[in-house]
Amino acid sequence: MTAQRAFRFGVNMVTPDSRVNWIEKCRRAEELGFDVISVADHLGCPAPFPSMMVAAEATERVRLNTFVLNTPFYNPVLLARDIAGADQLTEGRVEIGLGAGYVQAEFETAGIPFESGAKRVAHLEHTVTTLRTLFSDPEYQPRPAQPSGPPLLIAGWGNRLLRLAAEHADIIAFPGASATENGGPLHLAGVGEMSEKVDYVRDLLGGRSVEFNILIQRVVPPEERTAVLELFGPALPDDVADHPEDLPTLLIGTPEEIADRVRAHRDRYGFTYITVLEHSMEQFAPVIELLR
Repeated sequence: MTAQRAFRFGVNMVTPDSRVNWIEKCRRAEELGFDVISVADHLGCPAPFPSMMVAAEATERVRLNTFVLNTPFYNPVLLARDIAGADQLTEGRVEIGLGAGYVQAEFETAGIPFESGAKRVAHLEHTVTTLRTLFSDPEYQPRPAQPSGPPLLIAGWGNRLLRLAAEHADIIAFPGASATENGGPLHLAGVGEMSEKVDYVRDLLGGRSVEFNILIQRVVPPEERTAVLELFGPALPDDVADHPEDLPTLLIGTPEEIADRVRAHRDRYGFTYITVLEHSMEQFAPVIELLR
């Protein structure tokens, strides 16, 4: 029997802040037991690479991740230089999360064409192969601290992107939720849909060992359950409407109840790398203690 992976816990930072406040919350994340500090890549959010570098200087052990880069925003060769430089200067603490981008308004604001899904995934694939090729060259400079470059996390929900992730990623991230491009209600994946996606990827992997990540939309203590379910009500899939606690992307209950659900999700889906959003950092901390 293959040994079960240990849990890892990440927090995805999305709120821009002053240097002082940024350092304080990064140190707090490390103090709470998180293994990874991630930075989202959306307009209006912190700039990923500068934020990661400050986080590295302010902390001692956490890894730093982009969660996830809108890859069509970047030239792959120039991106490789930034990634390698960040890994070199943090002494190998970097992970790189990549996605195909999905918010059309951000592309329009940046003056970047919002291509079809197929073309955006093709650009992602070109980026991944470029990074792998450059980092495997022993003469490449700047030299990343990690021998083959930082681990690659690829996040997405469509089958085309998941096929790419199954072929190339070290970590596959399942968002378990998607937002409509016009700002409509969030769509959360139910138990059936999540199982279908995970099984699809497992078949493609063919036994290759890959870490599975899940992005948690919210950690909900018992006293907030009613209010949060009213907020997410339109987004709840039919198969969890009567028992939303089963939803993989919402963690509802006491720390002990949530810890049990995280273990159950590991058994059912294989999720061992759990990322919460910044606003749930404090609520999730007691769960980390229970799962250690």
